[in-house]
Amino acid sequence: MGNRSVIALDAMSGDLGPEVVVRAAYAALDKHPELELLLVGKPEALDPLLTQHTVAGDRVRIVPASEVVAMSEAPTDALRRKKDSSMRIAINLVESGEAAACVSAGNTGALMATSKFVLKMLPGIDRPAILAELPAVDGSFYMLDLGANTVCTADHLFQFALMGSIVAADLGGLSNPKVALLNIGAEDTKGNDTVKEAAAILEASSLNYTGFIEGNDLYRGRADVVVTDGFTGNVALKSMEGMAAMTRFYLRRAFTRNWLAKLQALLASPVLKQLARDTDSRQYNGATLAGLNGIVIKSHGSADAIAFQHAIDTAVVEVENQLPAQIGKLLRKEAA
Repeated sequence: MGNRSVIALDAMSGDLGPEVVVRAAYAALDKHPELELLLVGKPEALDPLLTQHTVAGDRVRIVPASEVVAMSEAPTDALRRKKDSSMRIAINLVESGEAAACVSAGNTGALMATSKFVLKMLPGIDRPAILAELPAVDGSFYMLDLGANTVCTADHLFQFALMGSIVAADLGGLSNPKVALLNIGAEDTKGNDTVKEAAAILEASSLNYTGFIEGNDLYRGRADVVVTDGFTGNVALKSMEGMAAMTRFYLRRAFTRNWLAKLQALLASPVLKQLARDTDSRQYNGATLAGLNGIVIKSHGSADAIAFQHAIDTAVVEVENQLPAQIGKLLRKEAA
C-alpha cells in the first residue's frame, strides 16, 4: 500500500455489535501491513475486546464517541441530535483528514445524510448513490443506485454511470467497463422518458455505453455497470436476495426429504460447498456511497466479521485509487 493509510471504523453501529468490528479490524490489519485503523466508539465497550489481541500495536487505536445511532432512528434526528455518535465522529475524521475513509454498518439513511452534510458532494455531482458489487456468471457487476434516490433525472443517471465506471475500473480492474441502463426492454423504444433521455446523454459521452439491459440479463455478464434509480435498484437488489434465500431453502428441503435424499446430499457435498462459496454474499459486502467528497463504505447491518472485513478491504482499494479524485477528473473531462 505504500504510505500508511488510515481508515475510521464506526465500531458501535450494526446489528451484531463491536465484537464483529474488532475481529474484522484485526483480520484486515493482518492482510494489509500498511493499514492503520481508528475504532470509533465507547472505550468501555472496546477496550476489553482489544485486550484479546496482541498484534498490530500502534496500528489500531480507539477514538472515543459517547453516542450510537439506532437502526430505527430518523436520519434528521441522527444528524441533529447525535453529534457525538460513533457514526458522526468516524465521518468527521474523514472530513478533518485524520482518516482517508470511513466504514459503517449503521443506519443507511443516517449514514447517507450525515456523510452528505459533513463531507459535501463532489463538484458536478448532485446526489450520492449507493453502489455495490453483485455476483454474475463468471464474475460480477456493479450496480447503482441501490436505494439513496427514489426519483432521478436523466442527468442523475448519467452521473451515476460516470461514478460506476470509475469504481468498476478501480475495484474490478476493468480498463473500459461496459455500462448499461436497467430498463423494461432492450429496444430503444422501451422505457420512460427519463431512461430514454439518459440513454441519449450516455451515447454522446466517452463512456462505454452498451444500451439497455433487462432484469433477467443482470447476471449474464452483459454489463459491468448497471445504472438505475434508487427505487428500482433497491427492489431489484431485494429480489435478488430473496431469490437466493428461496433457492437455498428448496435445496435444503430437497436434500433432507428422506434417507436417500440425504445420501445424495452427501455425494453432492463438494458441489454444494462450491455453490455456497460462489454465492456467499459476504464477499460482496461493502457498498460505496459514491459522489461524496470523501470515501464512505456502507456495510450490511447484519454483517459478520468476514463480511465486515470485506467492507474494510473495499475502503482500502478506494483509498489506494483515490476514488473521489478520479470521479472528479472524469467529470471535468466530460464537461470539457
